[in-house]
Amino acid sequence: MWRDAEFMKFWTGEGISQIGAQVTTLALPLTAVLTLDASSSQVGLVNAASYAPFLLVTLLVGVWVDRVRRRPLMIAANVGRALLVTAVPLLAVTDLLRIEFVYVAALLIGALTVVFDVAYQSYLPTLIGKEHLVEGNSKLQGTSSLAQIGGPGLAGLLIGWVTAPYALLINGASYLVSVVTLLAVRRPEPPPVVPERPTGLWKSVGDGIRIIWNSAHLRACALQSGLYNFCWMSLQTVFVLYAARRLDLSPGTIGLLLGTGAVGSLGGSLVARSLKRSMGLGPAILAALVLCCAAPVIIPLAPANDGILTLVLFVAAFALIGAGGTMANIHIISLRQSITPDELLGRMNAGYRFVSWGMLPLGALFGGWLGDLIGLRETLFVTAGAFLSAVLVVLLSPVRRLKDFPPQIGAEPEATEKTAVTS
Repeated sequence: MWRDAEFMKFWTGEGISQIGAQVTTLALPLTAVLTLDASSSQVGLVNAASYAPFLLVTLLVGVWVDRVRRRPLMIAANVGRALLVTAVPLLAVTDLLRIEFVYVAALLIGALTVVFDVAYQSYLPTLIGKEHLVEGNSKLQGTSSLAQIGGPGLAGLLIGWVTAPYALLINGASYLVSVVTLLAVRRPEPPPVVPERPTGLWKSVGDGIRIIWNSAHLRACALQSGLYNFCWMSLQTVFVLYAARRLDLSPGTIGLLLGTGAVGSLGGSLVARSLKRSMGLGPAILAALVLCCAAPVIIPLAPANDGILTLVLFVAAFALIGAGGTMANIHIISLRQSITPDELLGRMNAGYRFVSWGMLPLGALFGGWLGDLIGLRETLFVTAGAFLSAVLVVLLSPVRRLKDFPPQIGAEPEATEKTAVTS
């Protein structure tokens, strides 16, 4: 893959987009706080607006992605994100920035992020071929980990250097650089294949869920991902409160602890291929899930009154969570891309993301509610135990027996006779 110039261009563009997204995640709410003196509830609305599109538009985006070429969508999404993040500092300098615009910008940036993410996961198999998916996804996951490690730190440096709204100008430039690299990809993308008698919009929207439900492999992977994300967001929500209030850790220390998960993710991306070669696909997924789902129990077990030991155990826990989660992700994403026909990839990826990412806000609400009800450390124990449900889903499914990628699932009945669309 290192010698594949077209993949390298795509990888560069996707990586720069990931860094830009990480900067936006921190810079946009900080702009609301530092420039508009936003309240905690207003900041909460900014963050909620950023994630709302994963529930509101993901399935519709999946239908769209299956009906057009994917690379132009990625380019358009990054142009849109560049314009939106650039508008914030321009309005700030003219004293026209209002919190309502920040809400709208967060919502639209989130929607364009959904478009980019669904399109790039559906585009990759046509760019590199399904035989290179594990290697390609390993590199993309590694880049994502680096973005998670360096993105927030870069955002902090930029905000400290030029203040929050103007850091978004540099962020906008990063999206445009990504556009240039994606425009430079020269490998032809095959036209989308659609039925001669296209299905209705709402049936197509439902196809994303039906594709997953009708495949035992996809169904198990989606269910474990939703359970895992629910537990992860519950744990993260409560951990921040526990670390700040019970352990009196500084915000910087809490951020660094959570960042060690990204360091573990980078390590996991480097060994994922070797794990599959030595164990087989299904056992590799199961082993990675055991690692990342067992590690959370270290957090509430860590003593609350031993500073150094507590921090060491937290670092170990988050690093193991990151490593195991990334290894599982690489193989599960590759499995999804391998067994899904190209004409269904967009809807499948959208349906999968709807299930998995849609659980994030629910997990956050549950963690906060349970923390108030039974206490913070007690909730960490409950959440740590709940992670094992994700392991059980895979353990009881045919995924655990896979040695390699299974055959593709059947195409939809309406697609038995197809024509190529050149739009």
